[in-house]
Amino acid sequence: MNILRNIIGGFCLAAMASCGGSQDGAQSATSSAQSSEYPNATIETIMQRRSIRKYKPQPVGRDTLMQIAKCGINAPNAMNRQSWEVRIVDNAETMEKIKALMAEGKEGEDAERAKGCFRGAPVMTFIARDRESDFAAYDCALLAENMMIAAQSLGVGSICLGSPVSFINSASNSEEILQILGFSPEYKLCLCVGLGYADEAPEARERDAEKVKFVD
Repeated sequence: MNILRNIIGGFCLAAMASCGGSQDGAQSATSSAQSSEYPNATIETIMQRRSIRKYKPQPVGRDTLMQIAKCGINAPNAMNRQSWEVRIVDNAETMEKIKALMAEGKEGEDAERAKGCFRGAPVMTFIARDRESDFAAYDCALLAENMMIAAQSLGVGSICLGSPVSFINSASNSEEILQILGFSPEYKLCLCVGLGYADEAPEARERDAEKVKFVD
């Protein structure tokens, strides 16, 4: 059992190091996980991540955001084409400008939904896919998952969002918003990840393990 734990611990150290984490932090996380109900730090991080919809006003440092982004772009992707572009908005004025543009031309509840679709996250990551790649959407989803798991390991909350994509892509002023984000012309916005320090601790929602079947 000790040998198995050492192997798992070494794997966790290597994984966190590849995302820019420190060995001391990895060793601490691994030791903590071994004393919990989970067999290692990686599984503990995955199982404890929640979608956060309430955030503290505390800003997330750019060093931390860059570490999260680096974990994102180290996700597996088709033929290592890296068919994604990532734009991180952590400037409050820019966030408000984008929200105002999404709500432009809308009234009442529609305008409020557009303004509130970031779920209060102080940082928004916009992810675009290469229009010419058949697998880019899958690659972007893997990138987003890596970012959210990395964020959780660093004490940063996250939420994966599709509604901002719908609001932006369908807006009459879509080009103006995309110009702010600065994506290349051959890329299309496909996913958003909100980031920030959580101001809530929601319970896990039940998962249906019956959807997993072994095929003999």
